[in-house]
Amino acid sequence: MTDLLTYGFMQRALAASVMIGTLCAVVGVFVVLRGLAFVGAGTAHSAFAGVTLGYLVGINPMAMALVFGLGTIWIVQALNERSRTAFDVSVGIFYAASMALAIVFIGLMRTYNSEVYGYLFGSILSVTPSELWTIGLLSAVALTCLALFFKEFHFIAFDQEMAAASGIPATRLFFLLLNLVGLTIVIALKAVGALLVFALLIIPAAAAYQLASRLWTMILWAVGVGLTSTIGGLLLSYAFDLPSGATITLLATALFFLAVLASPKR
Repeated sequence: MTDLLTYGFMQRALAASVMIGTLCAVVGVFVVLRGLAFVGAGTAHSAFAGVTLGYLVGINPMAMALVFGLGTIWIVQALNERSRTAFDVSVGIFYAASMALAIVFIGLMRTYNSEVYGYLFGSILSVTPSELWTIGLLSAVALTCLALFFKEFHFIAFDQEMAAASGIPATRLFFLLLNLVGLTIVIALKAVGALLVFALLIIPAAAAYQLASRLWTMILWAVGVGLTSTIGGLLLSYAFDLPSGATITLLATALFFLAVLASPKR
């Protein structure tokens, strides 16, 4: 194990695992409490479409993923406010359209690009130094926003209408929360992959929900499950030559079922 930590790629992968596992767990708590799982799935596919376009035209793929991911959030919110289209219906439309765009962009590429499929299935062992710095910076931004508005997010997570009646700008804060979900997905996209990234948002928080009855306790449990999933999944994937995104997701799923069995809520 000591020799393993001397490799630069493993050091970067472990650092990314810690940041991504923590961020996804904390944001995931609010995703689970507000029932925003489908938003995570739709945003992940939109971000992947941005990645494919970035490789196609020669623009930074993470920057394009951020544009597409947050752009989807903005358009869906606008449709929800200005039309009669239900929120989940709008997300479903972008879920399908963005994957169709990604397939078209891949088809337009003249050569096979393995890095694109790394973003689709997850490739945390190939995180570069520049990508690690980007992950760290964006994670710090997201966690700072969560810390600054924690009380307000706590309120709207359980009763947005009451929060609005109390004078809190609930609609704007909910929109900010959606943007943080989109930002978190972009951060974790390279590590877990577009097909599985939303699972890392949901599963640790869902496991924590089985074990906790207070928000702070739920967050701590979620962080514990998230870090165990990302770090443990990384080490298992390296040891047994398995896909990292799938291994992380399966380990998180196993921990969820253990939490269900141990849950006092049963």
